[in-house]
Amino acid sequence: MMITKTSNVKRISRKNIVSPKGFKAAGIHCGLKYRKSDLALLVSEVPANVAGVFTTNAFQAAPLLVTKSVVKETGKMQAVLINSGNANACTGAQGMKDALEMQQLAAEKLGISPNLVGVASTGVIGELLNMEPIHKGIQKIQPCSTIEGSIQFSQAILTTDTVTKNVAYSTVIDGKEVVIAGTAKGSGMIEPNMATMLAFVTTDANIESVHLQGALKSITDLTYNSITVDGDTSTNDMVLVMANGLAGNQSLTPAHPDWEAFVEALHAVSQDLAKMIAKDGEGATKLVETEVTGAETDAEARMIAKTVVGSPLVKTAVFGSDANWGRIIAAVGRSGAKIDPNAIEILIGTTTVVKNGTPVPFSEEKLLVYLKQPEVKFTVHLNKGLGKGIAWGCDLTYEYVQINGTYRT
Repeated sequence: MMITKTSNVKRISRKNIVSPKGFKAAGIHCGLKYRKSDLALLVSEVPANVAGVFTTNAFQAAPLLVTKSVVKETGKMQAVLINSGNANACTGAQGMKDALEMQQLAAEKLGISPNLVGVASTGVIGELLNMEPIHKGIQKIQPCSTIEGSIQFSQAILTTDTVTKNVAYSTVIDGKEVVIAGTAKGSGMIEPNMATMLAFVTTDANIESVHLQGALKSITDLTYNSITVDGDTSTNDMVLVMANGLAGNQSLTPAHPDWEAFVEALHAVSQDLAKMIAKDGEGATKLVETEVTGAETDAEARMIAKTVVGSPLVKTAVFGSDANWGRIIAAVGRSGAKIDPNAIEILIGTTTVVKNGTPVPFSEEKLLVYLKQPEVKFTVHLNKGLGKGIAWGCDLTYEYVQINGTYRT
């Protein structure tokens, strides 16, 4: 998919989930975690059209199944209730009962139908939810349209994340400002399609669910499905987009003259969130970007890029600031894509290290300085076709092993 660039799409400073008209949010500590916030609620003033993409893991958590049903059966959503600290995954009939109870309690609090409420959970797999603090938390939580509410929301959905992840863009549709904002969590087990990733996107655009779903699906491969931290896929993860129409534009379709501006803004929000997740990989110190050009197809280019950023040997080389291009070329070669070994060119930063499949002399000292930067880029020119793609990941550190070696203890 090509994303058309327009002059109307701009990143805005009010980068929070309630920036679009008609949304409220909140986050509180209810007691699932020892101290940190662990219950979040996002609400639209009116029922919103909704789109979603979900994990492909064969084991899908109860809250995900509940939310997927809302998206597919109604195409509308007015609220999402999220808990962190417990994934409610692989918990059998009781887990489904608890997820449905969360949906029902949130609906009763807000005075809306349960089939307008999505549910999401993140945390430890295989443990039953403690529903008592959730009961109390739902009664206590009070969504609001202030930046404080959005900050609390973004904090309450975190697990091993070190930072909150928020972004917002605006564009002009039918002469009216339309805002798209997003908040995400994700730090480990990031290997879409999808991963330990929850992303919630709000917009006041007027767009029917079928067209919103089409736009999200087309963007997902370029963004959320182009990141990896550790090659593992989780059980809970989803991206939801809620569009409540309060901007007042004419209904968006692919035939609308401002359709490309909307898609570009949604892509910008999604790409920023995806990169934030990759950068905040558990224990990570560096964001790694790999750009591939000259592949036979865009899909093959993305496959190669993702193989490179997902390679444990590449990731450890980045951690050690080692300009070991052999690890990059080995990852390209095992990606499964069609390549010509004699045509490949590889750059680390702006320094060419391989040309026509053979080494090029370079300054180790210069690349050592470059590889110590917080963001590192590899470029692979295959010189075979017109396909191109980008993927993002992070380095692999001692801290990653420590975090995941003691996750439950």
